[in-house]
Amino acid sequence: MMAGLDLGNLGAIAAAFVVVASSPGPANLATASVALTQGQRTALIFAAGLSLGLAFWGVLAALGLGAVLRASETALVVLKLAGGTYLLWLAWQTGRSALKGGDVRAPDIPPGRWFLRGVLLNLSNPKAVFAWMAALSVGMGPEQGGAAVLTATLMCAAIGTLNACTWALLFSRPRMMTGYRRLRRGIEAGFSAFFALAGLRLLFWRGAPV
Repeated sequence: MMAGLDLGNLGAIAAAFVVVASSPGPANLATASVALTQGQRTALIFAAGLSLGLAFWGVLAALGLGAVLRASETALVVLKLAGGTYLLWLAWQTGRSALKGGDVRAPDIPPGRWFLRGVLLNLSNPKAVFAWMAALSVGMGPEQGGAAVLTATLMCAAIGTLNACTWALLFSRPRMMTGYRRLRRGIEAGFSAFFALAGLRLLFWRGAPV
């Protein structure tokens, strides 16, 4: 136990972050899409990028900069535009693939670029910092010290990494990929529609994201 942070506090923070991290939002569905189309190795590289982007927001939230970001309308507008534009780009890429008939050969993209795409997806997602703040606020109070905040942040970062890798491993299973090849166009059209709606919602939401 340290500075008022006990197992109950850690359990509450972990439970809140699991709910936030595992919900089917843009990052998780993008991981599923990469796993289905590119396979396990590429999906895990993409998941590692997502984890780094998520951890970045965790550090900001732990340092208290999340509150500054939440209060800064200019910063939120910039993030909103970046995140919405990136999601619309994903929608366009996925939709273009869905329109192609027959088998589509996976593009030859270097692993480092997939990692960067994962990083950018979570860096351009302003909802990530609010998710961190919501989770940390469940079990943290003003009496907790820096060591407690660091412990909680590292735990949530580990949960985020485990979640991303789970999505990557689950959707890169042979049966999943076989089913995807049979229903490719419909699945990609669904992903495209989701990314487009998420991007438009991000561009036109007012106030803090929910």
